[in-house]
Amino acid sequence: MATFAKPENALKRAEELINVGQKQDALQALHDLITSKRYRAWQKTHEKIMFKYIELCVEMRRGRFAKDGLIQYRIICQQVNVNSLEEVIKYFMDLSTKKAELARSQAQALEEALDVDDLEADKRPEDLMLSYVSGEKGKDRSDRELVTPWFKFLWETYRTVLEILRNNSKLMALYADTAHRAFQFCKQYKRTTEFRRLCEIIRNHLANLNKYRDQRDRPDLTAPESLHFYLDTRFEQLKVATELELWQEAFRSVEDIYGLTSMVKKMPKSSLMAVYYAKLTEIFWISSSHLYHAYAWFKLFLLQKSFNKNLNQKDLQLIASSVLLAALSAPPYDHLKTASHLELEHEKERNLRMYNLIGFNIDTKLETREVLSRSSLLADLVSKGVMTYVTQEVKDLYHILENEFLPLDLASKVQPLLAKISKLGGKLSSASSVPEVQLSHYVPALEKVATLRLLQQVSQVYQTMKVETLSKMVPFFDFPAVERISVDAVKHSFIAMKIDHMKGAIIFGDLGFESDILQDHLSVLAVNLNTSRSMIYPSQPKASKLSAMLPSLADIVDKEHKKLLARKSIIEKRKEEQERHLLEMEREEETKRLKLQKKTEETEQKRLATEFEERKRQRILREMEERTRQEALEFINDVVGKRTKKKGKKPPILEGENVTKQTLMELALQEQVRERQEMEKKMQKLIKTMDHFERAKREEAAPLIEAAFQNRLAEEKDLHEYEQQREVERSRLRHDEDVKEKNRLARVMEHKREFEERVVRRREAEYARLRAEREERLSQVLKARKEERDMKRKMLYYLRTEEERLTRLREEEEAQKRLEAERRKKEEAERRAKLDEIAERQRKREQELEERERLRKEAILRGTPIDAPTKPLSSDLPGSGVAAPAAAAPAAAPSESTTGGGKYVPKHRRGGVAAAAAPPAQPDRWGSAKPDDRAAPAPSDRWGSAKQDDRPAPAGDKWRPSFGGGGARPSKFSR
Repeated sequence: MATFAKPENALKRAEELINVGQKQDALQALHDLITSKRYRAWQKTHEKIMFKYIELCVEMRRGRFAKDGLIQYRIICQQVNVNSLEEVIKYFMDLSTKKAELARSQAQALEEALDVDDLEADKRPEDLMLSYVSGEKGKDRSDRELVTPWFKFLWETYRTVLEILRNNSKLMALYADTAHRAFQFCKQYKRTTEFRRLCEIIRNHLANLNKYRDQRDRPDLTAPESLHFYLDTRFEQLKVATELELWQEAFRSVEDIYGLTSMVKKMPKSSLMAVYYAKLTEIFWISSSHLYHAYAWFKLFLLQKSFNKNLNQKDLQLIASSVLLAALSAPPYDHLKTASHLELEHEKERNLRMYNLIGFNIDTKLETREVLSRSSLLADLVSKGVMTYVTQEVKDLYHILENEFLPLDLASKVQPLLAKISKLGGKLSSASSVPEVQLSHYVPALEKVATLRLLQQVSQVYQTMKVETLSKMVPFFDFPAVERISVDAVKHSFIAMKIDHMKGAIIFGDLGFESDILQDHLSVLAVNLNTSRSMIYPSQPKASKLSAMLPSLADIVDKEHKKLLARKSIIEKRKEEQERHLLEMEREEETKRLKLQKKTEETEQKRLATEFEERKRQRILREMEERTRQEALEFINDVVGKRTKKKGKKPPILEGENVTKQTLMELALQEQVRERQEMEKKMQKLIKTMDHFERAKREEAAPLIEAAFQNRLAEEKDLHEYEQQREVERSRLRHDEDVKEKNRLARVMEHKREFEERVVRRREAEYARLRAEREERLSQVLKARKEERDMKRKMLYYLRTEEERLTRLREEEEAQKRLEAERRKKEEAERRAKLDEIAERQRKREQELEERERLRKEAILRGTPIDAPTKPLSSDLPGSGVAAPAAAAPAAAPSESTTGGGKYVPKHRRGGVAAAAAPPAQPDRWGSAKPDDRAAPAPSDRWGSAKQDDRPAPAGDKWRPSFGGGGARPSKFSR
């Protein structure tokens, strides 16, 4: 058994062994780790180890190893982390299921692969031998080799998981899920034997749960959740049992459900009870218990009518018709009328058991046949209103069989009704718990009951009758079948008849002693005479005293009826209140129990965690002390003990408390030096001895080796000559035999050559034909491919051309748009430049106006006239044509000259140039430079006339500058 310092080391070791193909050793290593008591403290690594362990167990089909490992892992993580165990078990089941499905698919694939392709080919010799020896087909053999081992392992997996999870309150959901998986496994693969074993296993688990009530994690059946899981498992078991047609196991499942509900004193949900009664009807019908079958149908009808509000009228009508037909199908006589006392007791116990399963409260003190019978069931159907839901054909059949007396016409009236009833039925809606109702399977039983009623009524009218007449009256059966039915009826004292085959007659009536006939003939005569007298002389109706005493009887009855209805509603309300109160009390008790359980679990977890930490700390301390002591002892034994043992001395005894690291090192060094010296001496001595021994041995062996070589050479020479002689003889014999065989086969050489030529010609013709076909096919394929390539090339060229054209159009449009945008930008820039220039000129003009206004005010303040020229004007002065404009406005001349055509002149330089001549005319900036013949404008207005422009500017022209009005009017472009 390998030991590991940490669980991770074991996992690494297992993976290394798996990589080199030693899976068994890897499984054993993980198994030793899991079962070891040294690693009982749960860690996350344990879960990884379990996953790897489960993979190896499934791959190698080691069920016992898996069971042992899961049991040990349950001990490790039961109180710490139960969810980890649940994950591991789910992984185990999923992996086993996948392997089984894979094996099944491989077997199917193998079966398909082994199908014979050539119908004219013979079977293989090995197939013939296997078929003669084993007697199995290929599918059976592949199933036995591939599928069966994996199915056995999967079944063993389900059994192992159920055994591990049994009676564990924390894993009830997983237990129920595993049971459902096992049921589906048995259902899918028709495993009836395994299904019986599975039911027995689950039944034993419940029995042990009730037997051992002092278990620690025992499930509480009174808890709703636990009861829900157990009931779901039993109902799934019941469904699968009926689908597998295991009726005995289905009946035992019904008993399990009833026992479980009786144990906890709580009824299941109405939906589950509907499934319960639906399956019970199938079981009783298969067992030919028609009366119990009818009672189960009646219970199912009442349950569906009360709790299932989604049923439509058609479904309710079919179910009610099934109830009535099931009741009519029961035999009209009592089987126990002639039974013995012991048989009566046994039958009574059986009936009580059945009635309890159906859910009726039976008084055991009364006689059973008086409590539940066919007549009482029919009376209950009438009183509970079932007759109002059945179809008209079923109603007519009921009245004919139970109420009317038609000895001659009964069969003729019943037969068309049965033909119509056999056509009724079909699938019900999804709201019903019964998927389908077919009324046709009641027809044989109803024909038998109709035959019994006919015999009963005929026996009351006739004393004798011919066999042929009775056979014509019963169209359902031939006379031997009628005879068997009548024998059974006579046996149970239902009718009294005798068949005389010699005379071909049937005799009705009591065939007992004459005293039995005459014992009450006088009383019968008196009753008949009284009846006849009342029919001949009917009595006169007398006035009712009650009607005279109570004239308002109808009102009183109405009032009493209303009181009863009110009392009924009050009782129902009280029942509802009581049920609600009970539910609230149960809910409060459940809440208290859950709180108490939670508190207990928390306390237990804290205690376990504390104990776990304490044990872990003590274990670590013990391991450290033990490891230190063990290392010291091993070191002493290795270093000191070897020499003492060789010399026959006892090793030195060292006390553990006095042994230190320094002492051990000194002792080890001394012993190593001493041992090394002794070993060197021994080696020198041994080397010298071995040299002398080897030299002497070789001197003695040299002549012996030479003699042996000469002897071997002579023997091999003789052997070679002998073998050569034998080979010559064998070659001569073979040559003679070959010559004889050649002469024998020379006679058929011509036939062989003809056959060979015929085969070669046929094969050459076949080859030429196949080659021509192949070349033709290839030429067609090449032609089609060439056409396809041409078409594809043309299509690609067209697509590429179209794409280039569209690209070129897009580029041209984009270029045009780009040019248009640039043109617009350029125009916008020019327009903005012109506007800026106009604004700049307007600003300068306003500055000039302001300067002129300022000069005018200064002149006014100095007393100088504004319009007086500074110098006299003379027309004969040279340059008068040029100076005339300057003389027209002497006040503005200095400003024009100083500004220099719009330039800025400082204030201190403006006075010195007041009398300077005006500058020459500037060329027109917006036109040509030729001289203007028009009158020169005033110096103050360089853009037009000096007079004011009184025209108003347009309201929408915001870019038009204002040129008139002098400096008093502000400009739009002034700053």
